[in-house]
Amino acid sequence: MARFTRIEVVLKMKETGIIPVFYHKDIELCKKVIKACYEGGIRVFEFTNRGDFASLVFSDLNQWAIKEFPDLILGVGSIIDGPTTALYIGLGANFIVSPLVDEEMARICNKRKISWSPGCGSVTEIGRAHELGSEVVKIFPGSSVGGPGFVSAVLGPMPYTNIMPTGGVTPDEENLTKWFKAGAYCVGMGSQLFPKEVLSSGDFEPITAICRKCLDIIKKLRQ
Repeated sequence: MARFTRIEVVLKMKETGIIPVFYHKDIELCKKVIKACYEGGIRVFEFTNRGDFASLVFSDLNQWAIKEFPDLILGVGSIIDGPTTALYIGLGANFIVSPLVDEEMARICNKRKISWSPGCGSVTEIGRAHELGSEVVKIFPGSSVGGPGFVSAVLGPMPYTNIMPTGGVTPDEENLTKWFKAGAYCVGMGSQLFPKEVLSSGDFEPITAICRKCLDIIKKLRQ
C-alpha cells in the first residue's frame, strides 16, 4: 500500500524538481545509489522495472527505504500494462510511471488513488492522459519528442498541463535552464546522474554532489 497520496507525490515532484531514474539487479548497489541521492536532497525516486525479478528487488528495496528514509517517495517506472501496475502497487509503490498511455493502468491507479505519469508524445496523448486522471504527464523521449520547445508549445493552449520530460535531460545548468524556462514541472534523469565509472568505483559522493548541484540550479531558476 502506498504511504503517500497522489497529491503529496505530485507536490513533492514539483518541490524537488528532479526525479532520479535507476535500476540495477544488485540491491546493495541500489541502496547505495538511493542513499547518495537522498543525501543530495532528493525526495522522489523512480526505480525502473527493467530486468528479470525487478519486482523482487523493489520489494526488498522499498521495505529498506521505509525504515531508513521514511520521507522518501519511492515509485516505479517503465511499467506498460495493468497486471504489472497492480503488482507494484501491492508492493507499496507510491507512484507509477509509464512510457505510454494505457487505460487499464489508469483505472488501476485511480482506484487506489496512486499517482500515474504516462509517457506522451503528442498533444492528443496528453489530452487523453488528462481525461484518464494523470496530474503529471511524462514526455518521452523528451529530446526526440521536441525538446524544451515542445513543452512551451503545449503550455500555450494547455497551460494547466504538468510536464515531466525524461530522456535528453542532463545535469548541467544550460540544459536544465532550457527545460525549466520552457515550463517543465519537473524532470526525470537517469544515466546522466549515475556515471558507470562512479557506480563501479564504490565512491558514491559524486552522485550526491550532482544531485545537490541540480537542485541548486533548479532553485535558482525558480526564484
